[in-house]
Amino acid sequence: MICQTLFGIKVLKSGEIRKNFHRKKLQRHHANKNTLVIDELGLNHGKNRADIAVINGSLIGYEIKSNNDSLLRLKQQVQAYNSIFNKNYIIIGTRYKKIIYRYIPDWWGIIISEKSKRHAINFCLIRKAYKNKYIKPISVARLLWRSEAIEILEQNRVPSKLLKKPRETLYKSITEIYNTNSLLRLTIEYLKKRNNWRYP
Repeated sequence: MICQTLFGIKVLKSGEIRKNFHRKKLQRHHANKNTLVIDELGLNHGKNRADIAVINGSLIGYEIKSNNDSLLRLKQQVQAYNSIFNKNYIIIGTRYKKIIYRYIPDWWGIIISEKSKRHAINFCLIRKAYKNKYIKPISVARLLWRSEAIEILEQNRVPSKLLKKPRETLYKSITEIYNTNSLLRLTIEYLKKRNNWRYP
C-alpha cells in the first residue's frame, strides 16, 4: 500500500535506517534461498556503492539518504544505479520529502523513513519504482570478478590470448557475446553462487 503521510519526530541515521529496513521490509528476501541481499555492493569497480542490493530474478538497488546525509553526490550515484539495476529506490528522511523529486528520475521509487514518538521506525512507500530502461551492459559486466569473466569467455571458446587482456577488455568482449537481458541473467547467476564477497 502506498502511504501519503507519516507521523513522527525523531531523526534517524543511515545505519539505523538500513538495519531496520532489512528487518522490517526485506525479511521475505532474506528468507528466500534464491535471493541474495548485499550491503555496500560495489558498482563500476567501486567508484560507487549501492547501500542495499537485492538480487533474485532481477537486480534492485536501494540508496539511503538520512536527514543527516548530503545530496551532493546523489547525481553521480543515480547514474551508477541507472547503469546496473532493473529497479531503483531511494530511502529518505523527512527532510528531503519535498525536494527529492528534483534529484532522481521519475521512475525511481521513493520510501520515507521516520522514527515515531514511541521510537518505532516506520517506512512509507510514497512512489513505487518502475523498470529501468537505461541499463549499460558494460556496467553490468563489471559486477563480475576477473576469474568469472574468464570462465564465461572460456565457455564461449574465445582465443586464449584474449583471456590475458586487461579486465576491461574481457568485460567488453562479454558484452559483444550477450545481449543485455542475457548478460543480466548470467551475472545474477554468478553473484548468487559466490562464496566469498571479500574477494579482490
